[in-house]
Parts: sequence; C-alpha cells; structure tokens
Amino acid sequence: MNRKIFRRHATVLALAVTLLFLGNVAVAQTDAQKAAMAQAEQLAKQNRPAEAYAILAPLEDALAGNVDYDYLLGVAALDSGKPDKATLAFERLLATNPNFAGARLDMARAYYQLGDLVRARTEFETVLGQNPPGDARATVERYLALIAQAEKGQSRTLRAYAEIALGYDSNISNSTSQSIIAVPALGNIAFTLNPNNVRQPSGYGTGAVGGEYIQTLIADVAVFAGTDLRLRDNWKNNVFDADNRDLRGGLILGQAANQIRVTASGGRYYLDSALNRETEGVGADWRYQVNPNNQLNLFSQYLRTRFGGELGINSFNSATGGIGGQHVLQGGQAVLFGTVYFGDERDVNRRADGSKRFAGLRLGGNLRMRENLDLFGYVGYQTGKYGRENVAFVTTRKDELSDLSVGINWRFGKDWTLRPQISWSSNSSNIQIYEFTRTDASLALRRDFNF
Repeated sequence: MNRKIFRRHATVLALAVTLLFLGNVAVAQTDAQKAAMAQAEQLAKQNRPAEAYAILAPLEDALAGNVDYDYLLGVAALDSGKPDKATLAFERLLATNPNFAGARLDMARAYYQLGDLVRARTEFETVLGQNPPGDARATVERYLALIAQAEKGQSRTLRAYAEIALGYDSNISNSTSQSIIAVPALGNIAFTLNPNNVRQPSGYGTGAVGGEYIQTLIADVAVFAGTDLRLRDNWKNNVFDADNRDLRGGLILGQAANQIRVTASGGRYYLDSALNRETEGVGADWRYQVNPNNQLNLFSQYLRTRFGGELGINSFNSATGGIGGQHVLQGGQAVLFGTVYFGDERDVNRRADGSKRFAGLRLGGNLRMRENLDLFGYVGYQTGKYGRENVAFVTTRKDELSDLSVGINWRFGKDWTLRPQISWSSNSSNIQIYEFTRTDASLALRRDFNF
C-alpha cells in the first residue's frame, strides 16, 4: 500500500471513529459559519483539503473551541501539508475532550509528519489504550511499526547552538550600594569598602556556544554528553569579566513521556581570566507525562564547589532536591510551570557564616502570541538561613532572594531566535554587605543547529 493511499485510509478511519465520540458543539455558530463548515466538510470528502482549509482558517478566531470546527480544521490542515497548524486545533479539542479518539489518532499522524516520533508514538499508544475498532487498530500498529523502523535510523542525535547578546546590568557584582559599612564587633567603626565590592553598572556583551550528543544503545537506554562555553565582557570594569566552561554526561532511561536522566557534571568559572571556582556534581531528574496536558518532574543534585586562592574559605558541598510540574492550557497556546526546591550547603573551610539551609519556589509560564512569537516570564523566591554567627557582625545571617524575568522569543527564521529580556533580582539580608538589587536588560540572537 503506497503512502498516499495509507494516509487517505487513515483519515477515513479517523473520521469514522469521530462519529462514536463526538460531543456537543461548544461554541455557537452563525448561519454563514455553518454554511462555510458544511462546504469545507464536503470539500474534505472530495479529497480537496487545501480548499477546505482556506475556508476554515479565517473562522478560527470566532470558532476555536467548537468541537466540529476544530476537528474539521485539524484534518484539513493535516491533509493539506500543514501538520503544525493541525496540532494546534487538535490540542484545543483534546484539552476538553481527551477521549476523542479520532482527534487523538490524527494528532498522532500530525506529530509523525512533523518528525516528532516520540510524541507520535505516545499518541498512537494512547489510541490503542482506548480499544479502537479493528481497522483503526491495524492502522495504528502500522504507524508504530514505521516509527520503530525510523527510530532505528535515529540512534544518534547531535544538537548545538550559538548565541550573542548585548545588555545593560545595573549591578555587575551583586554588591551592596553602600560604600561605608559599620562593623559591630569593632564598636561600629565605619569602614570604606573596596570599590569592586560596591554596586557598579555596566553595559556588556556575551557570547555562548554549546551542544549535546545522544547515542541510543538499546531501546529506552541512551548515553549523552554535552558542553557549554559562555563569555561575558563588561565594558566598564574588566574585573568581573566572566568565562564559564561546563561539561556534562550521563544516562537516559525511558522515553519522553516517562524518562529518567542521570547526570555527572563539572565546570570552571573564571573572573578576569583567573580561576574563581570549580564545581563537580551528580544529579538525577525524572519527568513523567501524567496526561497530554500535565507533566510531573522530580529532581536532586549533589554539588562540590571549591573556590580558588584567598576565597577558598567559602568552599562548600551542597545537596538540592525538589518537585515541579507543567500544565498546558488554551489548547496548547499557553504553558504554566512551577517548582518547589530545598537544600543544604555544608561549608568545608569554616566560612564566616557557616553552613546554609535554603528553600525556594519558582513559578512561570509561556504564552504563544503568534505562530512565531512567544511571551515568557517567571518569578522566584528563596530563603536562606546560615548556621554560624558572623563574628564581625555579631549575628547569624539570614537572606531572602526575590527575582523575576520577562521576555519574548521571536523565531524570525528557521532555527533563528531573537530574544529581548529584562530581569530583576533583590536580596535582603540582616547583614548589610550582602544586600543588593539588580536589573539586567538584554537582547540576544540565537542560532540552533540540528544535525
């Protein structure tokens, strides 16, 4: 059976299954809209999907959310070579009608045409779980066989990126704005801080490159390795010019819908070309897709951080764990996420404030404003309490860190993204030298590569 006939049969089967699961119309229609839908349905039956899509697409603002409309639009888009448009219509429909087997079958076909084999397989397997009729089951099983065959030829994956950015940072060192500090242990004698330890603004430029290689060993088992290099040049004070070099590698178990990633990592961080600190660590991350609209995430990490030179007293070992979740709404137009985490830093060289216990919360989301334009943002809060009284300031340090960020991703070409972003952070502390506020505005240009 050639592919054209196979796709046509799959469409007919999906339409037949739809009749068994079709719900009530969710959005009222005018007579003109009903006539347009009837005409589009007739064109679809005549195997003229492009003409059907041309009639249905202008009605999307008015009828999105209507079960009949979304399904007709999705099928017309899919069969006229627009699988990306089809997924949007099917996502809206399945968000409120998760048992709509016909739509789920066509959603799987759309993912298959897009080359997203992991999601396609998940959707096809979901259809099988709904006990479809024999012909539909046979169609699904043929697609699953094609996916399995394709995946044998995709045992290797290589992705990379390059990014440059320009920005303005109101506080390049996360330092206090007070240049004179009173020290309680010395009778509140006032000391003038080194200018490098006082808030300094600067424009800057950054460059970054990185990539990741994944090698599948056997079904549901793969290994990976990745690296990132990021450089930053501050235009007013080179003391805080930064150079980050990170490596990672590990094991991937399972598929995207239920996957565990175990990672070993290491990195070096330089300031003004001098080694500032080294890190090594291990971590584990489990992601589980509860249903098409909800995902659960559990994670943990152990990290060894060692500072160089005179800063060695600040070295520590840290353990972090947390739970997160992601929820898709508005038919895939928006995604919300949240993470709760907690951890412990154990000082190893008697640092002034001792060990630290911390906990935090991060909430955010992404909104698709247009096909190639996304608005994103997040807010975060973290509290930290240290375990040793600071001798100089005669108190045990407590910090509260708040931050937020908003930006836009504009995908203006294949694999090209322009990202304007503004971020704000503030740390309040009962020890003045650790208090700061910071605002960072940037414009980044990114190019992704998929080999």
